[in-house]
Amino acid sequence: MTLRILMSCVLLGLIPHTAAAHDAPSGWRYDASCCSGIDCRQISSASLKERPDGYFITIGNEVVPYNDRRIHDSPDGYVHWCTIGGRDNGRTICLYVPPRGF
Repeated sequence: MTLRILMSCVLLGLIPHTAAAHDAPSGWRYDASCCSGIDCRQISSASLKERPDGYFITIGNEVVPYNDRRIHDSPDGYVHWCTIGGRDNGRTICLYVPPRGF
């Protein structure tokens, strides 16, 4: 019986641990107001264009003005996009962009 428990513990320790629902792939946490566990994900920087009127997200065909409160600095230098339900056609909840000069 003790050997079974020991083997179970060893096997559980071998299972890779995934990031928590609010964690970005590099390990920092999305702001709770931006994410309900499925809303945020890292996207390609090619999916974000800077225009005179704001950040244009090509995936969702949406412009987020530069002074919008939904914009946050990205601590890892990658673009992260939070939408309702994590859908590509969902409204932007938050947009994490690398600070200038990152």
